[in-house]
Amino acid sequence: MAIPRSEILKNLYAKAEAGIPIIGGGAGTGISAKCEEAGGIDLIVLYNTGRYRMAGRVSITGLFAYGDANAIMMEMAGEVLPVVRRTPVLAGVNATDPFRMMPQFLRQVQEAGFSGVQNFPTVGLFDGIMRENMEATGLGYDKEVEMIRLAHEMDLLTTPYVFSEENAQDMVRAGADMVVAHVGLTTGGTIGATAAMALDDAIDFTNRIAAAAREVRPDVLVICHGGPFDWPETVAAALERMPGVNGFYGATSMERLPVERAITAQVREFTEMKTLPFKPVETNPGN
Repeated sequence: MAIPRSEILKNLYAKAEAGIPIIGGGAGTGISAKCEEAGGIDLIVLYNTGRYRMAGRVSITGLFAYGDANAIMMEMAGEVLPVVRRTPVLAGVNATDPFRMMPQFLRQVQEAGFSGVQNFPTVGLFDGIMRENMEATGLGYDKEVEMIRLAHEMDLLTTPYVFSEENAQDMVRAGADMVVAHVGLTTGGTIGATAAMALDDAIDFTNRIAAAAREVRPDVLVICHGGPFDWPETVAAALERMPGVNGFYGATSMERLPVERAITAQVREFTEMKTLPFKPVETNPGN
């Protein structure tokens, strides 16, 4: 069931004012969403990467033409929305989809029971000639900004990924409630990114994003995501060095990394059990 934007923001600002980190997380399965809610998460986000990630594929898979990102997200809604009781669930919307009329699609998202949106898949993870061509042919980041503007007008919660100070300011002007400083794909585990920002650089980047966003609106919420921001202890230490940052959003960190660790450890306990010497079953010849 969708939760009103005003109610969500009231809760998020109460945490921010109390100095308690806001925690959001991606969910690729219903069980991930149920467990995240049980752990006290503030926001759950569904997007196509969760489907690929929990199928053992790298998160970057979600940026390519292996499936209809918006259709996959809506399919995931049927698995997740019925089992989440009290946590806002946001839709990861592929705003550059040339086969969707975005105002109508956002209405479908709202009617399905989502409380808000995020911009994913995003062209923000592309650079170089590929990014130049996307921007030049109508598939640019401006489409994501426009999607956030439309969603804001519909009173949906908006928490877009941003990749530069300019992105942050554009999204705040479009009405973003919270900007998520994206520092790249998350490292760690069996299929994590191998090239990522150093932690010091990620912290500096996130602080600059927060400062830029608040030049436009001083009360906008800012959280961090990706790259070296992975395990709880790392994020906690980083947040101490980012006093203007209100929390953390994890996807890989919330479901893939814990699952890899937990299942591996559980199975190892079974496979390393001490066994008793084999004793043949005695039979009674008279029977």
